[in-house]
Order: sequence, then structure tokens, then C-alpha cells
Amino acid sequence: MRVGIVGAGLQGRRRAPVAQSLPETELVVIGAAHIESAERLARRMGCEAAVGWEPVVARDDLDAVVVCTPPHLHAAISIAAMESGKHVLCEKPLTRTLEEAEAMLRAAQGAGVVLKCGFNHRHHPGVQLARRWFEDGRVGEPLFLRARYGIGGRTGYEQEWRADPRVVGGGQLMEQGIHAVDLARWFLGDFSQVTCFVANSFWKTEPLEENGFALYRTPAGAVASIHSSLTQWRNLFSFEVYGRDGYVAVEGLGGGYGTERAILGKRDFAAPFSEEVVEFRGEDRSWFEEWREFEASIKDGREPLGDGRDGFEALRLVYAAYEAANTGAVVNPAAEPSAV
Repeated sequence: MRVGIVGAGLQGRRRAPVAQSLPETELVVIGAAHIESAERLARRMGCEAAVGWEPVVARDDLDAVVVCTPPHLHAAISIAAMESGKHVLCEKPLTRTLEEAEAMLRAAQGAGVVLKCGFNHRHHPGVQLARRWFEDGRVGEPLFLRARYGIGGRTGYEQEWRADPRVVGGGQLMEQGIHAVDLARWFLGDFSQVTCFVANSFWKTEPLEENGFALYRTPAGAVASIHSSLTQWRNLFSFEVYGRDGYVAVEGLGGGYGTERAILGKRDFAAPFSEEVVEFRGEDRSWFEEWREFEASIKDGREPLGDGRDGFEALRLVYAAYEAANTGAVVNPAAEPSAV
């Protein structure tokens, strides 16, 4: 599979070595708005460089395009790539708006190509193991889910594109919390009610929030509590699902988030508390495993784990939370069904 990458920033620098590492993939070209950035990364990867995204998408010798730009460019690049017959892996959030996301889904369907959203957290080994325990019925019927995900920002954050509402679709709940929202939906299924509070007390990035506190409830009554924070002064990732028979949890993601651990506990009112704990050491392999899933879905002619529809639904759930925060109401995220 011959691949082009658009974007030479942090995500491009993460994705490029992974795409280059597999024997069935050839990284052909990297495009970026500034040729210096594209050339710098291209030299490391031993591939071509291009200015902007149009020359990458226009090539007829590519099978897939990876979109690693800020969100306001996702739809235009992805749609153009898919309409030219290329498969697309697009970073999260899928787009800035639901209308753009629907257009991307239509383009993928019309061209018969794979559209994958960059939800690498589904591919973390701790999350994968917790999911297997959950699917095996180890915890029983789910009662509630609790996720906390946060960072502390950095000097000059207010001047970054992530703090520009013209570029992004939302604040911290959209930027980082959408991973937790996606995982919550993956474990519990679709939600029928949403309520939320947002806050800005330190970074002053209005209208983009620094803290999002969202509650999602399924039709069966299971509640997911999600807190995404830009004032978490020590990096944190914590994901827990409690059921009638026990619980699963994932703590840490490696690196600055601490050692990644998957935890399984059982309900027993009489026995001493005990847990099965598995620790995952070494480098973050989620990017590699996500790429393997992208490749496999293309080869097998199937939808990938974390596909375009999943990207759309996570986006819809975040926007439903924003609507609830703005109105003070409990919102039904599916009140206006997708036209796709």
C-alpha cells in the first residue's frame, strides 16, 4: 500500500514512522503547509516532500492518505482524497461540524473506500484487555462508567491553533475528551440522554472550554461520567466500568500518564478485596496497532475498528454535551438523526 501523509506536526511525526515500519506499506510523500516542515520529516523518512495537501491528494500512485492537520482542514482533504479513490485515516475529531462529517461519510460510501477516524486509544493494550474482560461477561451488566482524562496545558497555549475556535470545533472535551467519549460509547453502546457543565477559570479561552463535565445515560439506565480537563496539573488517564458482578479499569497510558495498567475486580461481599492487574511496559504501541487495523480493513474489505461512523457519533455526543451546557437542559443526542 502506497501512502501519503498530510501534516508534518506532532501527529504527522507520530504516524510517519509507523506507516514506514510495515513491510506491506510504502510511505511515498509528506505534504505540509510549510515546505521546510515537510522536507525535514521527509528526509527522516526517506520519502518525497510537497507543499500543501493538494499535490498529495492529486497523485494517482497512492492508495491511502493520512490526514494529520488541524480540524478545519479535515473535511476538504479527506473528501478530495476519497473522491479520487484513496482510503483515508483522519485524525480526531473527524471534523469541526456534523455537516462536514456527514459529507465525509457520503464520500466514503460513494467511492467505496475505507474511512477511519484516529481513535488510537481503542488500540492501547490495557483498553483492549479491559474490553475482552468486559465482552466475556466478567463484570456482568454495566451499571456505570467513569472516565477522567486531563493535562495541564503549557505556556503559550492561548496562542496555539487548539485555542482558536475558527480552527477547532470545541475545547478540551472535543480535543482530548473525545477519546473518552468514544471509549464510553464502545463499551456501553449508544446514549439517549446527555447533560453537561463546562468551565473556564484559568486559561480564559472562551468560547472554548478548559474543563468539560459530561454525563451520558443509555436507554437501559447505565450512566457514563466523563471529565476532560486542561487544568489537570499532573497528566491523568483513568477509565473504569462497573457492572453487577465486578469492574474493569485502565489506569495510565504510558509516558507522562504513568505505566498503563488493566485491572479486573470481582464483587464479593465476604472475601478480601483482590484484583487481577496487568501492567504494560515499553513504548506506546497503539499507533502501530491502529495502523495494522487500518491496513487489515482495506485488505479484508470491511469497516475498521473506530470507523468514520464512530468518528461521527463521537462528534455528535460532544456537540450534544455542548448544547446541554449552553441550555441547561437534558439533551437527546439522536433527536435529529443523521441523513447518512
